[in-house]
Amino acid sequence: MNRAHRWLCRSAHWRRTVEDRLLPWALDGVDLGAEVLEVGPGPGITTDLLRARARRLTCVEIDRALAAALAARLAGTNVTVLRADATALPLPDARFDGAVGFTMLHHVPSRGRQDRLLAEVARVLRPGAVFAGTDSLYSRLFGALHLFDTMVLVDPAGLPARLEAAGFVAPRVDVDAAGGRFRFRATRA
Repeated sequence: MNRAHRWLCRSAHWRRTVEDRLLPWALDGVDLGAEVLEVGPGPGITTDLLRARARRLTCVEIDRALAAALAARLAGTNVTVLRADATALPLPDARFDGAVGFTMLHHVPSRGRQDRLLAEVARVLRPGAVFAGTDSLYSRLFGALHLFDTMVLVDPAGLPARLEAAGFVAPRVDVDAAGGRFRFRATRA
């Protein structure tokens, strides 16, 4: 992430947005279970809110500095932070009851790598477990925030087929065009 993006993702404004709007909308009616995987937590605003919902939360973050800071901040809690690439998760099959990824898919540098990430999440979920999350729609402000940053947008219309190809069933994608985002949910076959 570029410097402006890192600043925004740590801001009080983003924390309020996540707490008041993003997570309630994304997880409405979703039971993640006791063992939850979070992919791409960044600085951990979502992690702070998710850890109260799970007995154990495992976060996978590719950025060395973000992973180290999050691990240090949450040491001794119910959160384990792994610095790893989510396209090749160093985790056993069928380990988690639920998985989430919030506004992170567009940071994966290609559609092929995004698809590998989806397949890896499916692999580490138990059958019947839910993968839920959100990502953003394009706007000029969103594009400007990603100058000199990775931004490979996910087409919400095509996401259900990609989730099915990765090993999920009953994929659902809802678009909140006014909020500039979409949410997804799918169940591990």
